[in-house]
Amino acid sequence: MSSRRTIREYANGSLWVYPSVGGLLALLIGFGVSQIDVGPDSFLEPLAFQGTADDARAVLSIVAATVVTVIALVLGLTVVALQLSSTQFSPRLIRNFLRDRPNQVVLGVFVATFAYSAAGLYTVGEAAGARTEQFPRIAVSGSILLLFASLAMVIYFADHLAHSIQVDTIGRNVERQTLAVAHSLPGRVETAAPIPPVWASPLLAAESGYVQAVYPEQLLAIASRHRVQVRLRLRVGEHVVAGTLLAWLWTPDPDDPVPDLSLFRFPLDAAVKIGFERTLEQDAAFGIRQLVDMACKALSPAVNDPYTAVQAIDHLSVIFSALAVRPLGDDVVADGAGTPVVIAPGRRFGDYLDTMCGLIRRYGASEPTVSLALIRLLETCAAVLPDDAERWAALGAQADLILADARREIAQPADVDPVAAAADELQEVVRMHLPER
Repeated sequence: MSSRRTIREYANGSLWVYPSVGGLLALLIGFGVSQIDVGPDSFLEPLAFQGTADDARAVLSIVAATVVTVIALVLGLTVVALQLSSTQFSPRLIRNFLRDRPNQVVLGVFVATFAYSAAGLYTVGEAAGARTEQFPRIAVSGSILLLFASLAMVIYFADHLAHSIQVDTIGRNVERQTLAVAHSLPGRVETAAPIPPVWASPLLAAESGYVQAVYPEQLLAIASRHRVQVRLRLRVGEHVVAGTLLAWLWTPDPDDPVPDLSLFRFPLDAAVKIGFERTLEQDAAFGIRQLVDMACKALSPAVNDPYTAVQAIDHLSVIFSALAVRPLGDDVVADGAGTPVVIAPGRRFGDYLDTMCGLIRRYGASEPTVSLALIRLLETCAAVLPDDAERWAALGAQADLILADARREIAQPADVDPVAAAADELQEVVRMHLPER
C-alpha cells in the first residue's frame, strides 16, 4: 500500500510522467489508426486526407516542427512562472506548479502530437525502402486534428498560467491541498501516548532526509509477534540524519529478551517514508508553512505588501478552522486487547498554531492590519473550537503574544487600540472556557 502511495505521489509531482504517457499512447493510437483502410465508399472518406503522399509528408513535417517550437515556448513560460513563484512567494511553492495537472496535460498533448506526427514520417510515402503513393490517409487527418488541439491548448495554457501566478489562486490551491491532507489524517489521540522506558533499544535511520509519511500499522504485525512496543522519535515533516535515532523499541519488562533488531529494519523502512524534500502526502504543517512563507515574503522590506500577508492569513483561517474540530496528536496503533503497540508522534493544535503565528507575528508585529488578521484567525477558530482546555489555552497564549508584540513594535497608541480591543474580546471568550485563568 505504501509503495503505491509513493509511486502515485512521485507521478503527481513529476512534470515528465504525463507527457511520456501521452507520447506512448499517441504512438499506439497512431499504429492502430494507420491500419484503417479507407475505401472510396467508406463513411470515413470525407475525413481522410485528400492530398498525395508528398503532401502528407509535408504536413507531418510542419506539424512536428511547429509543436517542437510550441513545447519550447511552453517550457520557457513555465520556468518563468516557477522563478516568479520562488522569488515573490516561496521556493516551497515550486512543487505545487510541478503538480499542476493542467500543465501536465498541456505538455502531454504537445508531446503526443509530436510523437504521432514524427512517427508518421517513417511510414507515409515509404514502403520497404521504396516510394509509394499508398499511405494511411485517416492517420494524416489525425495529425491535423492533433495540431488544432495543440493550438487550443496553447490558448488555454496562456490563460491558465496568467491565473495560476495570481496570489489568490496560489493561496486557494495551497488551502485546498492542505485541507485534503488534514481531512485524510488518521485518527489521533489527545491523551499522552506511552513514552520509552530507560531499557528501550534504539532503531537507527538508514538514510537522511525528511519524514514524508508514516504508516505505523505496517509495524503492528511484527511488534505484536515479538511482544514489543515501538515509538517513532520524529513527526512527519521533520528531518532525520542517517545513523541517528529514528525509533525506540522496548519489551514490557526490562528482563524480557530483546528480539533481534535487524528483523525490524525492513518493516521500519516500509513504515517510515523518508525523502529529500517535504511533501503534502501527510504533512499538513508543510501546507501551512507555504502560506506562512507567502505572508513573510510579503512583509519583507523588499516587497512591503501587507495585504498579501493578510490574504495568506485568510487562507490559513480556513485550514485552522478545519484542524480545530479534528482529533490531533499521536497516532497510536493498538493490538486486539487495546494495548498501544506502535506510536507515531503527531502535532497538536497548539503546535500548528505556533507554526503559523510565530513567524507572521514577528515579521508583521509593526503592521496593525496583520496583527488584526491574526486575531481574526483566532476568533474564527474560537467559533468552532470544541471544549478542550489545552486548545483554548493555546488560543489565549497566541492572542497574548500578538498583542504584546504589537504594543512593542507599533509606535502610535491609536494604531494599537484596535488590536488590543480585538485581543481583549477574544480573551473574554477564552476565559469563559477556562474559568481557572
